[in-house]
Amino acid sequence: MNSKLLETMRRRVLVFDGAMGTSCHAYDLPLSDYDGHENCVDILVKTRPDVISAIHRSFLEVGCDAVGTGTFGAGKLALGDFGLAEATRALNRMGAQLARKECDTFSTSQKPRFALGSIGPGTRLPSLRQTDWDTLLDSYTEQCRGLIDGGVDAFMVETCQDILQSKAAIVACMDAMAELGVELPIFCTVTIETTGTMLVGTEMAAAIVALETYDAVQVIGLNCATGPQEM
Repeated sequence: MNSKLLETMRRRVLVFDGAMGTSCHAYDLPLSDYDGHENCVDILVKTRPDVISAIHRSFLEVGCDAVGTGTFGAGKLALGDFGLAEATRALNRMGAQLARKECDTFSTSQKPRFALGSIGPGTRLPSLRQTDWDTLLDSYTEQCRGLIDGGVDAFMVETCQDILQSKAAIVACMDAMAELGVELPIFCTVTIETTGTMLVGTEMAAAIVALETYDAVQVIGLNCATGPQEM
């Protein structure tokens, strides 16, 4: 387990970065920078690493302790929509390496910086029968392999809308770690709609019970769905 990250969390509040997707879109890049894959922000770690690195630096320069990799939508299933499934591991490795490099540059003994492997919900939810467990697990596991290859300090399973999707991502993190012989913390955040539940109906208390059964999950939290006021 990454003891430096967990020890730092025990000593003080950690400030994370802002949203990668909106930061990328603020650059108003041409379609050619997306290699012809419209709205595939995750390809930018390959085609425009300078932009991704600049975004990481912008957050680290103002004092953020941790930055998320530019891989929110880089699961095998989601990339498959763009014909990029075979590039899943490579793109996640590139994204992790960019964040790792900037964090290492800004780290000091008094203020270490951490690269978090961003794993978003993807485009298909198992509870809605848009995919099945095995396919989703395979998608996430390949993503996790790449993030480990690139040297992340922890996994950030974020914006979870379906508790089965959350579980698949966590199990994928655990499987990839076992396969590659590493041990990293897992952070998991869920989104709660204005109905007071996750998209597929799971209440927060039930989500906590489901997630805290995994010892590797060190942080359970909320992130934006309907906005900070509603949260």
